[in-house]
Amino acid sequence: MFSPDGYRALTEHVGVVRRGDRGVLAVTGADRLSWLQGLLTNDVVALPIGGVCDAAYLTPQGRMITDMRVFNLAGRVLLDVPASLAEPLQKRLDALLFSEDAQIADRSGDLSLVEVHGPAAPGMVDGMEFFRDDAFGVPGFTAFVPPADVPAWVGALTGLGALDTNLETLDIVRIEAGRPAFLVDMDEQTIPLEAGLEQRAISFTKGCYVGQEVIVRVTHRGGGRVARKLVGIRLDKGVLPKGGEPIWSSAGKEIGRLTSAAWSPRVEVGIALGYVHRDFAEPGTTLNVGRPPAQLSAVVASLPFVTRKP
Repeated sequence: MFSPDGYRALTEHVGVVRRGDRGVLAVTGADRLSWLQGLLTNDVVALPIGGVCDAAYLTPQGRMITDMRVFNLAGRVLLDVPASLAEPLQKRLDALLFSEDAQIADRSGDLSLVEVHGPAAPGMVDGMEFFRDDAFGVPGFTAFVPPADVPAWVGALTGLGALDTNLETLDIVRIEAGRPAFLVDMDEQTIPLEAGLEQRAISFTKGCYVGQEVIVRVTHRGGGRVARKLVGIRLDKGVLPKGGEPIWSSAGKEIGRLTSAAWSPRVEVGIALGYVHRDFAEPGTTLNVGRPPAQLSAVVASLPFVTRKP
């Protein structure tokens, strides 16, 4: 359930969130980074110890198997993935190991994610084992904690002034930041260029990776033009639509689907993410959302919906 106090903490002070929706894969062995370099879209070999980056794992056809965050630790790499995908991903990736000195294990039962977000977060986590990743437009930090130790970690943070809040509240901050979530705003049919991942999760200077040919062809030969684009949508007043609702042009043509929607305390209107045909992706384009006759007027908005001070 949305927490107004939690929202204020995440956006104005400090909020702590237990990420039970995430799983953890650990890659070890001397070839761990070079092996991942040939599979993932981003330049993981360039990560320093303690570095974090976003990446995607694609099919040869350039469609997403998952997105992830990659954490480079001394002696191992941790992959932060959707919890429901951790086990099948471990098996799928393990089957790709041949002569490489690399091993991949599902550590979701051994490591839980605790995240801290908010303007005052840097001072609060100073000296603690957190990795910085400002994923939602405010200073953000992630720690990998044994499940039995999570209550103590959260207690220590709340003792310093953080507010313990929930995933539902963090999700509104995510949508305000215009950050698509896999299994919500992206799926196995998504090409990462459709979801706007090229700025943060794709390297165009690294060597080959699975699905690269499609990405390069669309980017360089097609001018980056894909059939549909993920856009921000500002909604008129009314009942907040759910993911999956159709999106229509002002002329009554069905042009896409909604994926996420929320009431934004900061923008003070309903906001949403969704895919529309590229001809309707320009900010300011008027739309309608939902099934007739219960449609909401809407307009394409620039992302992020909210720009916050770092």
